[in-house]
Amino acid sequence: MGAAVAARDTPTPVVFVLLVVTWLLLLSADHCYDPHIASRLDQVRRVGRCGVVLVAAAATGAVLLEPTIRPGRLLALAVITTTVSAAQRLVGDRWTGVARARVPVVVAGHRRDVARVLGELERSRGHRYRVAGVCVPTRSGRSLGVPETCGFHRLTTAVVQHGARAVIVVPCRHLDPMTLRRLSWQLEASGTSLMVASGLFDVAATRARIGYAGDLPMLHVRHAELTGARRLLEAAAERAAAALALVLLAPLLAVLALAVRRDTPGPALFRQTRVGRNGRPFSMLKLRSMVADAEERRGGVEALNETDGVLFKVRSDPRVTRVGAVLRRYSLDELPQLVNVVRGEMSLVGPRPPLPEEVERYDPDTRRRLAVRPGITGLWQVSGRSDLSWEETVRLDLRYVDNWSLGLDLRILLRTVRAVLRHDGAY
Repeated sequence: MGAAVAARDTPTPVVFVLLVVTWLLLLSADHCYDPHIASRLDQVRRVGRCGVVLVAAAATGAVLLEPTIRPGRLLALAVITTTVSAAQRLVGDRWTGVARARVPVVVAGHRRDVARVLGELERSRGHRYRVAGVCVPTRSGRSLGVPETCGFHRLTTAVVQHGARAVIVVPCRHLDPMTLRRLSWQLEASGTSLMVASGLFDVAATRARIGYAGDLPMLHVRHAELTGARRLLEAAAERAAAALALVLLAPLLAVLALAVRRDTPGPALFRQTRVGRNGRPFSMLKLRSMVADAEERRGGVEALNETDGVLFKVRSDPRVTRVGAVLRRYSLDELPQLVNVVRGEMSLVGPRPPLPEEVERYDPDTRRRLAVRPGITGLWQVSGRSDLSWEETVRLDLRYVDNWSLGLDLRILLRTVRAVLRHDGAY
């Protein structure tokens, strides 16, 4: 009698093998092993779909096999299998230590577009591509840092030469739809994949999806989320979090303010007019990190400016005080901006808050930065901070504005902690 109960409690080897085989077939059918599915979230979604089917299959099997095994055990095994597989894909190789094979690719298009693709692939971590070479119309300008093949008529030769398993094409005048169709025919024999880049850089995957009108494929790009319920939720949560942080950090702020006052004459707080959402000016607060008359002395250090565009940055600014250097090193001078967040003038995450004279020099594209509230931190903060060029700062801010999400804010906040601890670009 006891043996019979034990048999019903434990999956038999046959049932276990059937479950594993079913799981592997489901993953294969939904292309979960496809190396060209670069997005981890896309991988997790596919695994989730397979998991739903697996649980349904396990429930059906449990009913049919009820005399042999308890249904709960089989369902639990299916759920655990799905959860572990999804977690492995979400966490990624960096934490699990599981190395994935890199897919060698050749990137083809005009030099400027190819350079953008190379930059995106270098910055992004959630893909499996290794650029083995590029194919461009002519060899001109600065080297792209990878082997170059000149002339699109030699593209298939470059694929063979570099052992590429995929070709990424950025469409241009010379790579029209008929040319791409012929290219796909030429790549069939070797099984080399053909991928066509949309040319829409800095558009998050969550904003774009492919739709069809008959046999005409179209890329639908969702509008940026500048207003709405999630924005209101974000604003309320940020103001509450900032108020709580001010209460918890009050003793630290008092000590830092005292240190600033004792280091050099002048107030502990530095107030400066910045431009917020929709061009509204506000008074931004910081712990003073420079001498009290720093603005009056700016003319004497203009020649030391190390940035381009409208920014003014000096790596070894003589106006920075001894205590101020420490505050800047750990970004402690920005803590009073939590007050601006509570007031609704700033966000925890957002574009860099600009000066009025900077806004006067904005072109129409750059003014897009003012569509949301500026932030204490942002993509610019976690991507190099003061080391970034003006063009790169604007690009990152616009990328944030267009692709905002609560998940993006959380990722930036986590990366900010790491950037501050490592002093990346702080001066």
